[in-house]
Amino acid sequence: MTRTTPFGLDRRRLILGAGLALGAAATGLGPARAQGSGNSGTRDTDTVRLGWGRGGLPLIARERGAFEKGLADQGITVKWVGPFPNHAPSLQAVVGGSADFGFWGSTTPALAAIIAGSPLVFTNYNVYSPRSTAIIVKKNSGIDSVKDLAGKKVAVNRSGLGEFLLVAALEKHGVDRKLVEFVYLNPPDASPAFGQGRVDAWSMWTPAVDIARDQYNAKNIFFEGTDLDFLIDYSSLVTLRDFATRNSALVRAVIDAYAREGQWISEHPVEAETIAQKEGKYGDAVRDHLAGLKRQNRFYEADDAAFLAGFQKAADWLADRAILPRRVRVADHSVRV
Repeated sequence: MTRTTPFGLDRRRLILGAGLALGAAATGLGPARAQGSGNSGTRDTDTVRLGWGRGGLPLIARERGAFEKGLADQGITVKWVGPFPNHAPSLQAVVGGSADFGFWGSTTPALAAIIAGSPLVFTNYNVYSPRSTAIIVKKNSGIDSVKDLAGKKVAVNRSGLGEFLLVAALEKHGVDRKLVEFVYLNPPDASPAFGQGRVDAWSMWTPAVDIARDQYNAKNIFFEGTDLDFLIDYSSLVTLRDFATRNSALVRAVIDAYAREGQWISEHPVEAETIAQKEGKYGDAVRDHLAGLKRQNRFYEADDAAFLAGFQKAADWLADRAILPRRVRVADHSVRV
């Protein structure tokens, strides 16, 4: 049985925002390319509004200051919009006109929004490793494996990492999805629901899953980094197609600035996790665990053929399992500047 809540992807708002860039929504036969490249590209604004959340790349960029300084040297002022609990409201901000970029969130809700009619495009991709999304249960729950989830309630975020990881776990372990109740909650609502026992398990990403594991004496029963057979979801920098066309030089500058920030994070895991800890207000044990992962960031351009082939495989997988409503050609919504 599947139960929905008001916290899922707001399809109507995303479709409504499609009117912001209808003139540029048509797609070609291959990966789309905005006019211009680098400093020779287009730019009609000196201010960029960037979404951010309580973890990950934009948070570190926002707190350190080097990111803003680098863009200021190019005459670009940064305004931070957020924080967002997950990617769906970040996308709504872009479509609704209050932000120019999302917050490097999951590709899956972005694809759901695109399928729903929003003129969003991917401008860059990031794959961090090792991966650390997990399905957790309380140690005293009596649940010791994915098979034990039959008849249980599991909190997930709709069309995001939480939902697809649960679907993949159930499929891998031969559990019929109809036997598990998917409870659609955003992270701020899912955490207390899990802690209070209103759901039996939670499928969630870093750092919230690590905080909950420590706070609620929980354990993993499925871990993305070791139990998932192939990457299904990626981090992505999303904007409107029209914005990417009108501001290709600015988009390029933002991508390059994030790449520099990602390299710093890869080279300074302890310092990066200490910044994230301050924002997330969690204990040293969680910080040290995350720092010990020594995650590395690798960025991919929007027309990288090998990357897009893997992304297409993932998108098809999601559509075939009804996490996405239908198939979509990802290259048609991937803009290289």
